[in-house]
Amino acid sequence: MVSMGSNSKHVCVIGAGPSGLVAARELRKEGHSVVVLEQNHDIGGQWLYEPKIENQDPLGRGSTLEVHGSVYASLRLASPREIMGYTDFPFLAKKGSDMRRFPGHREVFMYLKDFCDWFGLREMIKFNTRVQYVGMVDSSMFGKDIKWFVRSKDKKSEKVMEEEFDAVVVATGHYSQPRLPTIKGMDTWKRKQMHSHIYRVPEPFRNEVVVVVGSSMSGQDISIELVDIATEIHLSAKSLEISQGLAKVISKYDNLHLHPQIDSLWEDGRVQFVDGSWVIADSIIYCTGYSYSFPFLDTKGIVVVDDDRVGPLYEHTFPPSLAPSLSFVGIPRKIIGFPFFESQAKWIAQLLSGKRTLPSWDDMMQSIKEFYHSRDVKGIPKHNTHDIADFEYCDKYGEYCGFPHLEDWRKQLCISAIRNADANLETYRDFWDDHQLLDVAHQSPHFTQFGPDAFGQ
Repeated sequence: MVSMGSNSKHVCVIGAGPSGLVAARELRKEGHSVVVLEQNHDIGGQWLYEPKIENQDPLGRGSTLEVHGSVYASLRLASPREIMGYTDFPFLAKKGSDMRRFPGHREVFMYLKDFCDWFGLREMIKFNTRVQYVGMVDSSMFGKDIKWFVRSKDKKSEKVMEEEFDAVVVATGHYSQPRLPTIKGMDTWKRKQMHSHIYRVPEPFRNEVVVVVGSSMSGQDISIELVDIATEIHLSAKSLEISQGLAKVISKYDNLHLHPQIDSLWEDGRVQFVDGSWVIADSIIYCTGYSYSFPFLDTKGIVVVDDDRVGPLYEHTFPPSLAPSLSFVGIPRKIIGFPFFESQAKWIAQLLSGKRTLPSWDDMMQSIKEFYHSRDVKGIPKHNTHDIADFEYCDKYGEYCGFPHLEDWRKQLCISAIRNADANLETYRDFWDDHQLLDVAHQSPHFTQFGPDAFGQ
């Protein structure tokens, strides 16, 4: 049901990925008029696989990336599908599709496509539309009366469009702008260097000596994928204290080697590590994560990205001086994403319609200051500001908008998958021992809400 009312706002949502789609759905449900601007030809954001990366800078440098997605061909979910679905739209395994519990990226795209079609969201989206500029109509006005000027360009016709909005929701994701290390000799190393942002398939590395920098999820996945293709893979990790699962993999493959961080790169192809050891490499793949980037956004310095801390943001969502007319969905990491984005979207929609109110500017700024201090006390680096990894926080967040706490089975399945991956890195997506939890999940209202025949259809 759409609740129409006098507090209806004209809202621009930037991005039609998982966070943008649910934001559009919740805003419309709350009675707002919504325009979604999407630079690609279809919905999905990161989950819209883009194989054509030939013209992209291998290291992804530059403020405007032509390729948004960072998904490689073989990528499979690291979390089981059961925990990922929005609260009112379970991620069902359907006959004829990829029915695995940890499916490939196309299955997630198809889920988002079904979500989009089920709720009739496509009519709100302008595709092939790149946002060029978002700024305040009158920057001397703060508070609820701020209006936003949005300039965008149709990528096909090159027609420039300009429109004024009451509010803007930024939902552009955080897996596009490569975060690169600073290594001595990096700019003069003459062989192949690339960020995992444009890695797609292993074949270009056949019979090469490859250094993979970074031992998190993509670094592990890509290293394992290369063992049957490359002559040698040298995995450079921040810490040599690795998981049991990664240790098993390294001991299994004779051509996969673990190293500490890189000290320097030499013009003759040498890659020297901080312990003094070195290899002559053909290629380096930087699996070093991503930075937040909003090149289109002009807030007159109110919102800045400082070493991957986007701020100041109240609860990772609202800049206090511009709230609620400017908001961000999808900034937090290390969470069960889709339900969290849904709770953010509900809160934003309710605030814009006047159903909810925010604390005072002073209280919001004080909350942000206390949050930053709590991270500092724990020794958490600034660039990890938005890494949540806390179910209690997600539940507390939901209370702002009457969003239900995460179901216990969802939390337990998440923990179970993390433990299994930690112990059995190569096999955890296909072998598991949480069948009882799975039964509980499938019997829950989340999965039974569409009737007895919905599951496994």
